[in-house]
Amino acid sequence: MFLEGFKDVFIMLLIVATIFSVIVGYYESRTIQRGFLETYTDAITIGIIVLLVAVTGFIQDYRAEKALEALKKLTAPKARIFRDGREMIIPAREVVPGDILAVESGDTVPADARITESVELKTDEAVLTGESTPVGKGTEPIKPEASLGERKDMLYMGTHTIYGRGRAVVTSTGMATEFGRIAEIVQTAEEEETPLQKRLDRFAKKIAKVVVILSLIIFALEVYAEEALVKGGAALISAIIDSFMTSIALAISVVPEGLPAIVTIGLALGAREFARRNVIIRKLSSAESLGSVTVICSDKTGTLTKGQMTVRRLYNSGRSIDVSGVGYEPEGEFREGNSSLNVENDEDLSLLLTIGALCNNASLVNEKDIWRIMGDPTEGALIVSAAKAALERTQLEKKYPRIGEVPFTSERKRMTTVHQTREGELLAFMKGAPEVVLERSSHIFENGKEKELTDAKKKEILEINEKLASDALRVLGMAYRKLPSTLKEFDETIENGLVFVGLEGMIDPPRDEAIEANKLCEQAGIKTVMITGDHKLTATAVAKEIGIMKENRLVLTGAELDKMRDEEFEKVAEKVTVYARVSPEHKLRIVRALKKSGHIVAMTGDGVNDAPAVKAADVGVAMGISGTDVTREASDMVLTDDNFASIVRAVEEGRVIYDNVRKYARFLIACNFDEVLVIGTFAILAGLSGIAGEIWFPLPLLPAMLLWINLATDGAPAVALATDPPDEDVMKRPPRKPEEGILHGMSAFIIASFILQSIGTILVFCLEYYVWPSHPWGWPNGPIIEANRILSLNEARTVAFVQATMFELFVVWNCRSEKRSVWRMGRDAFKNKFFVIAEIVSIVTTLGITYVPVTASMFHLIPLSITDLAYVIGVASWGFLVLPEIFMGRKIWKWQ
Repeated sequence: MFLEGFKDVFIMLLIVATIFSVIVGYYESRTIQRGFLETYTDAITIGIIVLLVAVTGFIQDYRAEKALEALKKLTAPKARIFRDGREMIIPAREVVPGDILAVESGDTVPADARITESVELKTDEAVLTGESTPVGKGTEPIKPEASLGERKDMLYMGTHTIYGRGRAVVTSTGMATEFGRIAEIVQTAEEEETPLQKRLDRFAKKIAKVVVILSLIIFALEVYAEEALVKGGAALISAIIDSFMTSIALAISVVPEGLPAIVTIGLALGAREFARRNVIIRKLSSAESLGSVTVICSDKTGTLTKGQMTVRRLYNSGRSIDVSGVGYEPEGEFREGNSSLNVENDEDLSLLLTIGALCNNASLVNEKDIWRIMGDPTEGALIVSAAKAALERTQLEKKYPRIGEVPFTSERKRMTTVHQTREGELLAFMKGAPEVVLERSSHIFENGKEKELTDAKKKEILEINEKLASDALRVLGMAYRKLPSTLKEFDETIENGLVFVGLEGMIDPPRDEAIEANKLCEQAGIKTVMITGDHKLTATAVAKEIGIMKENRLVLTGAELDKMRDEEFEKVAEKVTVYARVSPEHKLRIVRALKKSGHIVAMTGDGVNDAPAVKAADVGVAMGISGTDVTREASDMVLTDDNFASIVRAVEEGRVIYDNVRKYARFLIACNFDEVLVIGTFAILAGLSGIAGEIWFPLPLLPAMLLWINLATDGAPAVALATDPPDEDVMKRPPRKPEEGILHGMSAFIIASFILQSIGTILVFCLEYYVWPSHPWGWPNGPIIEANRILSLNEARTVAFVQATMFELFVVWNCRSEKRSVWRMGRDAFKNKFFVIAEIVSIVTTLGITYVPVTASMFHLIPLSITDLAYVIGVASWGFLVLPEIFMGRKIWKWQ
């Protein structure tokens, strides 16, 4: 990594020129008696600065690399295993042979494993076999000579479970797996640059071409002037090398080669801040896109709401029953009006609660007197409601062991489990969306008897469902069916002719922080869209409470969406803020419609089938708690707390990162072109004066000085801009347009800065060298005293060097905001302590090298008097006059 810093073409040319300078200096010292330092000062100085530049670049790259490594650790996959008799989630890298894996739909398999339990388990093994068809998995043994694709009793690392669930014993991990063998062959993946890095890289290369041409012109003029003066020989070779080094040093100081690097640092440091805000960035490019987001499409349950479902109301045998209790603690009672119900003596209510507890894959655990749910919060609420009636799931499972399952999917909107009674009877228990369950029911269980379910009764139940939904309750219907005891295969055919038992209505209150986050979105010009599988009335009630649902806004259901053509939907998509009863396929249509309207879309997802929509969005957001591995791998960022407010905080941080990159770019471009103007002006004048046989216009800045200015200003102070705190209006302005260039609205500021700095540098040099030199040498007609001329030249170069460096260190203060100059920032100007320290260090070291004899000699500087220093800093303070209030937002050239 350190040696990479020397591969830059300009650095390599400078090193070559320095080597030639040493060689020429050696041969000159053999004919002209000079000391070691006198002979090699310039070469040593430039060599040291090149080393410092490489070290600075190395430190920046190393910090970025470490930040990216930390990011990779955060995004590392997890595995669900059983150890010491309990279920736990651990990093996938800690899985060992012998562990028992638990896999469900959407999980990535962390190791090769032998299946011990399978419930309709299917995996996608295309990554290994190339076959896109899902592979059914079971526990039946296979022949030893079976090919990889035929081993139906094995799970393989890197594959995805796309249906059902199962358990398996780990047989091999890491490079010993089938996937590992392939990985061993192909370990050549390279990091891809972000779009912003690519744009800045192209921009830097454009500038480099211009600078190379200007440097060549300056080099030619300098060589012409020197040739006219020295008339050949070793002195001419030395002069040519000096001119070459000046041109290369100029190119290094002007070309903003650090722009792409600072983007990496800014994004990597931002990723660390994202993690602190419960957001893990999987792709750095998404940090750029976040600042442009115009629409956030968010799931309701657990993201906009607390995700702690609690059953509040039941409908059973024509009764409306209230359930008390808070959270997941299994304490509460069941009341019908003012009367408390005894569930033990209530067959109808017991059956309803039993179905909810058994048609379920979650579990209720007590850890250190804290009750929590392992699994889906909705299923957890059903287990808790049953536990309040002393119907514990573990005891129920002993009484009704599960022997089959038709898994839940977003499209089916239902789940069915098959259980066997002690008498050998088979029972199918179903839970799902009330309208789906009713559609598949032919009877109803009331007062301990099965009765025919009439259309009138269905209508009555649907009306009750709507009433519960209008009270912001999420409602699930419960039903059962007796199956033939001879049945061995269980699929969707068993989900007909059911007996409807009742409804369970649960509430998931909106997060307080989601309400505040939505207000922040409105201020920032971002539209929030709620997407849920819940009933239309439930979704609308929650959306109103959060503040998403406004006047003249629409609510659209999945059924209504199915009836609309894409063209029709695109026309109304702008007005829709709530989508209810939708499936993952609808999410993909929503993303496409909004993107066609010109929006930058962030889309959340958790289930397997959410992955296409998450991937299609400009910023895909996966849930870290409830999300599946498949969705996480398709996403750009992962929420570790499944909280909508974290998305909004991420948008804010994305804007801050982009703003800070703009600050750095503005400073770099504004302060890197003045040296070209200064050196170019004097090179032209030197070329003209060379005709007379005397260089009347020596260069104001030497190669070492140019390199130091680049090191002192483009180093710590510029990098510190990447850590600047946000502007106060960062979430009070509309999203930026993605097509806007990084230098949008900066041209007036850039031109004003480099013109003022160039004038200042030329002014102080000319005053010190031509008007009032401390060591008069009679220019142009008086007698020339070589020693005095060199002293005056060194003094003039000192004031030019100090002025040029200080101007850049002053103007950078006005690069920290696009609307407020340093004079209006007040105390905010000192919030970034790293920036303030970097400024102090750069100023002290720049002045220090002029007063320390060794460094002053190396740079050909003269210690300045207090008077000289005062007027030079006075001219440099013009940098404070480049006010963003005046110059920012003005576009002068088209291509920016």
